[in-house]
Amino acid sequence: MKKWIFILFTLTIISGCSLSNVKDEATVKTVESNDDNSSYDISSFKEFPLVSVVDGDTIKILYNGSTELVRFLLVDTPETNHPTLGQQPYGEEAKEYTKKLLEDQESVYLEFDVSYRDKYNRLLAYIYTEDGKNVQEELLKNGLARVAYIYEPNTKHVDWFESVQKNAQKQAIGIWSIENYVTDRGYDKSVFDGTDSEAKNNNGNDSACLIKGNINSKGDKIYHSPGQQNYESTKPEEMFCTAEEAETAGFKAAPR
Repeated sequence: MKKWIFILFTLTIISGCSLSNVKDEATVKTVESNDDNSSYDISSFKEFPLVSVVDGDTIKILYNGSTELVRFLLVDTPETNHPTLGQQPYGEEAKEYTKKLLEDQESVYLEFDVSYRDKYNRLLAYIYTEDGKNVQEELLKNGLARVAYIYEPNTKHVDWFESVQKNAQKQAIGIWSIENYVTDRGYDKSVFDGTDSEAKNNNGNDSACLIKGNINSKGDKIYHSPGQQNYESTKPEEMFCTAEEAETAGFKAAPR
């Protein structure tokens, strides 16, 4: 009798270990498969018509009948045509890559976090292609964006994005291929052109750039000059030194 009890006990342990191993193996395979495919279930996300790609981390969509800007959550790509920063290295590459990802697509899928808009009233979202690729992940994976603008409560995917960024950093690709180009404040173009960015910021010229450029909920670009009615309350998206600079960047003067 004792012999049979010992045999049954041994079989139970072996069986339990086998089931545990199968479960662990299946879990690992699922994760690896997800990483390889880089494609996600978008059935629960909201679909919107795509209007255009503005730059690497901004697009325009049709939202409730109006054209609106959508800023990609938790990532930042170099500038393509900033009025004061100009074109930054890898900015055009990031823009073209986003265009390629969304090429021939009529729609994009948006996953919203807790807050839908930023202080400039732009929509904020995680962007997915029609075949389930996450645009932020693809930009980070290819060294064309950095993880940035991490503001509560919109931090749902920060751990995921930071892990993708680490891989790009290890490979030293894209923006990570140039030492000290990526900073906590953005991108330091001076490592390419040899200029001293700090000296440029302290030479007194920037202090005269007081014109505030703002983009409203309709996507209209408006600039406000000192002394105008809403100047103090306007939160600038871009700053300009002259009205000509603002107008060259596509901004129109505020009516009052």
